[in-house]
Amino acid sequence: MSTSTPASSISTRILLFTGKGGVGKTTVAAATALRCADAGLRTVILSTDAAHSLADAYGVHLDSTLRRVAPDVDLHAEQLDATERLEEAWGDIQRYLVAMLDWAGADAIEAEELAVLPGLDELFALTDIRKYAESGDWDVVVVDCGPTAETIRLLSLPAVLSWYMDRLFPAGRTVTNLVRPVLGRLTSVPIADDGVFAAASRFYARIDGVRELLADPELTSVRLVVNPERMVITEARRMATYLSLFGYAVDAVVANRLLPDEVTDPWFKAWKEAHAEHLEAIEDGFAPLPVLRAELASQEVNGVGALRELGDALYGDVDAAAVLHTDRPLQVERRAGGLVLSLALPFADKDDLEVGHRGDELHVRVGPQRRTVALPDSLRRRSVRGATMVGDRLEVTFGHQDPNPAGEARPKASQESA
Repeated sequence: MSTSTPASSISTRILLFTGKGGVGKTTVAAATALRCADAGLRTVILSTDAAHSLADAYGVHLDSTLRRVAPDVDLHAEQLDATERLEEAWGDIQRYLVAMLDWAGADAIEAEELAVLPGLDELFALTDIRKYAESGDWDVVVVDCGPTAETIRLLSLPAVLSWYMDRLFPAGRTVTNLVRPVLGRLTSVPIADDGVFAAASRFYARIDGVRELLADPELTSVRLVVNPERMVITEARRMATYLSLFGYAVDAVVANRLLPDEVTDPWFKAWKEAHAEHLEAIEDGFAPLPVLRAELASQEVNGVGALRELGDALYGDVDAAAVLHTDRPLQVERRAGGLVLSLALPFADKDDLEVGHRGDELHVRVGPQRRTVALPDSLRRRSVRGATMVGDRLEVTFGHQDPNPAGEARPKASQESA
């Protein structure tokens, strides 16, 4: 079913920017893309944020086709319109869903609206990221992601959809082929035909391989944009946990809209003290990640000139496209007690952590977020001996070969110091 290019053969750098709504992530992403293009890199920037504001940042009209945003650099931008892709990628499936909903008694208009599933726009964005990375036409792909909650959903979609498609697609097609003739004589319920399954297969193939691409720390980095505010920092810390949970690498934190030293009016004294305190919390809490800084501008940052100034302030002599921090969110190593799977979960609270093992999968939950980790061959038939938090990493110890790999163990996680 897969037609994706292996991540190992792709050299395009992918930078994802996210943060709480209103922190300036679109502006930071736009400035980063412009800086990459100014360095001579063929750069494309696209938005997965439904509130599309890239056009405002660059001061140009943008739509779902690539448009050059500055005449003197190789920088192109796109704001995806999901409705333009529905008929191409979802048409056959949508018509079947409409028939099903109509049979179930839904109003015709309601059925058509309900057949467009939430999250389709994010899926289309994923296919564009893969398309640009595989084309060989671009050195850097910059993605202006939605706010943190939407970004978590976006990045979890490949793993979730792959899990369902791998299990349900072959079985569902076989069962439907077997029962279609019988059901056709017994009931009026619409039965999916080969055209629907073919459409589902094509749809899945478009995002197959995206997770491998985005979870490769040598190709893809997430950069968290924060303001010096307690609630913003708290949400960014949670975001760092969930990104690690899904295997995505964060290589920098951007502290945006800091009060400049030039502001000396006594009215701002308490505000500056709070900023200094929050900046210290950012540097300590996200260490060893580098913290890029940008001061609060005296006016709205839009247009190529203002974005260049922001890019200069953020990166200085640093290569904006470089991997600014390396880490392996998921590791497996052999120790005296057995094999240990180590998963980076910065800022995770052990009270919110649950770990389960069934067959060839490890199930991890941190708060409301869940992940199913497909275990490597070396761990699939081994029993789980325990799970513990060591510093900011979850360590799951696997023992001897398990004669009943389908059995389930649910060890309680404990807290230890590193």
